[in-house]
Amino acid sequence: MLRVLRGRAGPALGRRAVAARTMAGAPTVSLPELRSLLASGRARLFDVRSREEAAAGTIPGALNIPVSELESALQMEPAAFQALYSAEKPKLEDEHLIFFCQMGKRGLQATQLARDLGYTGACHYAGAYREWLEKDA
Repeated sequence: MLRVLRGRAGPALGRRAVAARTMAGAPTVSLPELRSLLASGRARLFDVRSREEAAAGTIPGALNIPVSELESALQMEPAAFQALYSAEKPKLEDEHLIFFCQMGKRGLQATQLARDLGYTGACHYAGAYREWLEKDA
């Protein structure tokens, strides 16, 4: 079981702690872990829902890349990614690349896809936007 730290994110929230729990082979983060990573500025969030879903509300700071576009987006040249998404393309070695959707299925699919493409820091926020809304609204 992962320990939740209060205040500053400590070493327990590093790669080993996040990778300690997996869902269908993909590392997951819980809501408390997500909050700590976001507060420390150490996470990049990817909302893989449709543009319409994301436009209706998302987790602050998330970049919307619909799951149907994700594979091609992650294989783009950095300049093309920047031009299309107005954001820096993640690097293969980046930690805490967190993917989420509405309920969990597309987020898990996106995480597995990113990991298959070599993004070793890809994680799944299993609680998804639904949990974020319930607990953070």
